[in-house]
Amino acid sequence: MRVLFVGDVVAHPGKRILKNRLHAYITEKAVDVCVVNAENVANGLGINYTSAKEILSFGADCITLGNHSFSCPDYLRFADELPNVVRPANISGKWPGFDEYLIDKGEKGRLLVVSLLGQVSMTPIPNSPFEYFNENCERWKTQYKPTNILLDIHAEATSEKCAMGYFADGKVSLCMGTHTHVQTADERILPCGTGYITDVGMTGCRDGVIGMQVEASLRRMSDKLPAKYMPAEGPAMINAILAELDTNNGKCLSIERIQLYE
Repeated sequence: MRVLFVGDVVAHPGKRILKNRLHAYITEKAVDVCVVNAENVANGLGINYTSAKEILSFGADCITLGNHSFSCPDYLRFADELPNVVRPANISGKWPGFDEYLIDKGEKGRLLVVSLLGQVSMTPIPNSPFEYFNENCERWKTQYKPTNILLDIHAEATSEKCAMGYFADGKVSLCMGTHTHVQTADERILPCGTGYITDVGMTGCRDGVIGMQVEASLRRMSDKLPAKYMPAEGPAMINAILAELDTNNGKCLSIERIQLYE
C-alpha cells in the first residue's frame, strides 16, 4: 500500500496548492491512500465544513486534526457527520467527533487512521497519549482488522513525538508527527518496522512564519506587543510523506519526505 500523508494545511494558500497539485501527484505516484492534516485550514485556525469538503474533493481519503479541532465553531456543526474527519482520540469522551477511521481499499489494503494529542505545552490538556495507545491498540486490530495503521501524533515537543515513535514501533505502520509546521529531516524506519518522522511539515505559504504573516509574528515576538495572527499570502508549498507499507505484516518498507512548490 502506498500512502501519502500531507502536513498541516494552513488557510487559503494551503488549499490552493492542494487543489492545483494533489490529484496529479496522487496519480503520478500511484498513491493508494491520501491522509491530510487540516487543523489550520479555516483562515489559519481550525476547520469548517466547506474546507473539509474541499480537501476531500482534492483527493484526500481522510482528514486529521489536532489541538485546534474546536477552534472554529463550525466544526461542532458537522463533527458527528463526517467520519473521515478525525480529531485526537485522547481528549474528553464527551466532546463530539470521530477519533479513528478505517480506509478500506480492497485488495490494496485496509488503513486505520488514528490521531493522538501530545501533553507537553499543549492545550487543551489531553489524557496521556501513551496510556490511550496501550489501552486501545489491541482493540483497533480486533475491531477493524486493518492491514496497516497510521498514527498522527500531534504534539509540540519533538521529544514527545520521538518517544511515541519508539513506543508505537512495531505496533503501527506509520507514526507521523504534526503541529510545529517545520518539516524535520529525520524520516526513518524504526527497529521494529514503523515508519517515523518527527514533523511532516506544513502545507501553506512558504514566505511566512509557519504559514502566518511575518509582521504579526515580529510584533508579538520582537516588540512584545499584541497582534492578531493572520494567514500569510504568497507562493505555497506542500510538505508531505510518501510511504510504502507491507499489507502482509503491517511494516513500513520505505519512507520519503516530499516538498512541492508553486
